Amino acid sequence: MAEKQISLPAKLINGGAAGIIGVSCVFPIDLVKTRLQNQRSGQQVYKSMLDCLMKTLRSEGYFGMYRGAAVNLTLVTPEKAIKLAANDYFRHLLAKDGVALSLSKEMLAGCGAGTCQVIITTPMEMLKIQLQDAGRLASQQLVSRVPCSSPGCKLLAVSPVLARAYNVGPIAFPRRISATQIAVELLHTQGIKGLYKGLGATLLRDVPFSVIYFPLFAHLNRAGHNSLEEKAPFFRSFLAGCMAGSVAAVSVNPCDVIKTRLQSMGKGRNEESYNGIIDCARKLWMKEGPLAFLKGAGCRALVIAPLFGIAQGIYFIGVGEFLIELYQYGRLSP
Repeated sequence: MAEKQISLPAKLINGGAAGIIGVSCVFPIDLVKTRLQNQRSGQQVYKSMLDCLMKTLRSEGYFGMYRGAAVNLTLVTPEKAIKLAANDYFRHLLAKDGVALSLSKEMLAGCGAGTCQVIITTPMEMLKIQLQDAGRLASQQLVSRVPCSSPGCKLLAVSPVLARAYNVGPIAFPRRISATQIAVELLHTQGIKGLYKGLGATLLRDVPFSVIYFPLFAHLNRAGHNSLEEKAPFFRSFLAGCMAGSVAAVSVNPCDVIKTRLQSMGKGRNEESYNGIIDCARKLWMKEGPLAFLKGAGCRALVIAPLFGIAQGIYFIGVGEFLIELYQYGRLSP
């Protein structure tokens, strides 16, 4: 990866543009991942990734596959900007002139980036998960005819609007909720800590992810390059981002499952609550077996690989530098 320093505004623009483009491309698969991770053994609404995609498309329509995308697109700009810019900052801080970073320093820089990003990631994931999982909870209620009874389900109240769920026929379908409604409800009932529920689990996922991802990406991106200053082409950065992203994503998938379960406010019939990371991990192991920690791993790899491939490719193209130069040129021109 090129060690040439780019201005902070350019880094933020690069990271933001990368995040928006990446999320727009892979969000439906991320929705499937959340729903697969949240369904319990014996209560499966979806049999596979493809089955989940087809049922969601049939019952909720095309835009149903982008439930929660608005909050993700809004917050992914600062989230990706912080993540990518923080990694560059820590790499520069730890670097010596003309000397490549050691693996331990690259991992330390990744650790710093992962720690910084959770300021945005935790509330973003908290709101996104509620919106993504609403369809699964609704489908389970319609099949079982048993209403959701947990406190979080009051945001998913059923309205008399008719819809068609799979092959069941016309039924009452939950009204649409927004991230703003959920955020206001959380702030009103739990304060700011409500938006940061699952902070520990998010750190447990994002810090190891960054520790694995950034050093692996840096080595793959500069493979075959003799000069640290030489900028890799877009295609190389894209492939390096895809490979490093998929490896890191699968490696931390157990932490992602725990985070998703802890952050889900709505619970279906016979779905237990958890009292922290250890309690969640213990119940998953005892009731659903070790394979439960790999739920959604394929989806997560399919999401993260292109997301970070696109993100790193866009980031290293230097969209931010181009826009800043264009702005400065506009100011100076008569």
